[in-house]
Amino acid sequence: MPIVTVQVTREGSTPDRTSVTSDEKAAIIKGVSQVLLDVLNKPLESTYVVIEEVDLDNWGWGGLPTVEYRAHRAAQAKA
Repeated sequence: MPIVTVQVTREGSTPDRTSVTSDEKAAIIKGVSQVLLDVLNKPLESTYVVIEEVDLDNWGWGGLPTVEYRAHRAAQAKA
């Protein structure tokens, strides 16, 4: 019985949203479950998918909080 945890930042795919939509979550669950069926032959009904939305303040990489990292990358791209 596989259990897969998917972490995403708590923001929408457009500027006016602050979370992932129910439809997007359903697509993630379907897609992840299908991959486990295709690759490991795990039945869909035995696969659990947990989606965790993480506030941007609690997510970072490159030694920086997410918002700062994105701003840094954008500035580099313009240079």
